[in-house]
Amino acid sequence: MNLAEILEKSNKIVFFGGAGVSTESNIPDFRSPTGLYGEKRENKYPFPAEIMLSHSFYVKHPQMFFDFYFNEMIYKDAVPNDAHKVLAELEKMGKLTAVITQNIDGLHQKAGSVNVLELHGSVLRNFCTRCHTEYTLEETMNSRDDKGIPRCPKDGTIIKPDVVLYEEGLDMNVLYKAVQAIQEADCLIVAGTSLTVNPAASLIQNFRGRYSVLINKDTTPYDRSFDLIIRDSIGKVLKQAFQEMTEYESAGN
Repeated sequence: MNLAEILEKSNKIVFFGGAGVSTESNIPDFRSPTGLYGEKRENKYPFPAEIMLSHSFYVKHPQMFFDFYFNEMIYKDAVPNDAHKVLAELEKMGKLTAVITQNIDGLHQKAGSVNVLELHGSVLRNFCTRCHTEYTLEETMNSRDDKGIPRCPKDGTIIKPDVVLYEEGLDMNVLYKAVQAIQEADCLIVAGTSLTVNPAASLIQNFRGRYSVLINKDTTPYDRSFDLIIRDSIGKVLKQAFQEMTEYESAGN
């Protein structure tokens, strides 16, 4: 059975995506040679990305943290690609019940998806660490002091991005909703993720549905768990499958 047939026969699809979903929107992934952890980027900074994106580094070295964060994590001009657009269409049709994402770029919502569970938060949400006033990304970037650190206009305290840093725990409410969505799904599509970062990766073990699909160019520790594995571009695969599915439906199959 191909992906188009699976989409056609499924009514509670859950999509679980990682950094690979947004690479077609020109946002780098993490572990490829040109990714955030790749040598080409590592050489620009005195510490590895994992260190610079940790909570302790943010606390001890806020200037260096925000320099890295704003230069390497923010892509204001990025737009949704075919993968984001197809998922939004599937949700509008009532077929897709949730998008679970490890990404923080907000592109799923920009494409039109509504039920998006952001495991690692979003760069679009920011808050004062003292008074908890919320700020947009643009407001945060415009509030930087002479050291490049964003400060709350009300009390001068640091504005922190609502993203999960290393050493920080996931939002348990979001995690619970993700588990529930996967448990209730009849189809799970996993794409663009190495499935090596827990607890996010272990979420797929909660799937008890009928069809499981992996769209990933590289192997993962969970490959044997999937009914269908596709090694190709996520946007290309989803767009083609969606078109074939709509053709099936219009033909009355």
